[in-house]
Amino acid sequence: MYSYEELKAIGREILRQYRLSPDGIHGVAHWGRVLETGMLLARETGANIRIVQLFALFHDSCRQNDGRDPEHGARGAALAGKIHDRHFKIPSEDLLLLQYACARHTDGLTEADVTVLTCWDSDRLDLFRVGKAPDPRWLCTSAARDPKMIAWANRMSEEGMRTGFAKTLLTGQTATKRD
Repeated sequence: MYSYEELKAIGREILRQYRLSPDGIHGVAHWGRVLETGMLLARETGANIRIVQLFALFHDSCRQNDGRDPEHGARGAALAGKIHDRHFKIPSEDLLLLQYACARHTDGLTEADVTVLTCWDSDRLDLFRVGKAPDPRWLCTSAARDPKMIAWANRMSEEGMRTGFAKTLLTGQTATKRD
């Protein structure tokens, strides 16, 4: 598992090329909620936490707009490959899983490796931020379909909560605990 400090360093590198507002609907607060949701889900699903953490940072990292941008996931996957080895190191098979999760996260798929499914669910559970309730039919894991998890994600999104990670990335302060 990566520490907040390690994730913050990766996040700062991503923000160097990020084209949208870090405070926008696909920005840092969203990344932080996807991160926290993914980590909660991974405890239940057994997913590779490092991949889930990295997915939270890369999946929307190369959006060109907040609307329709069908290639943004593939660009995020390419960015992960580009900065791999310089800013983080994972085995090549894990990098391929991360890249697949990023590239296909908006395709509506519900079958894949459990780590990929956990990544997709962590993003889909933050749809409340744009006024959409996630449809349980499109959630991939039983952990994500749990009504308590959906309610928790709804509260996080509705309140626009910035997780501890998001706060530290935007302010540069050191995180001392998870929210």
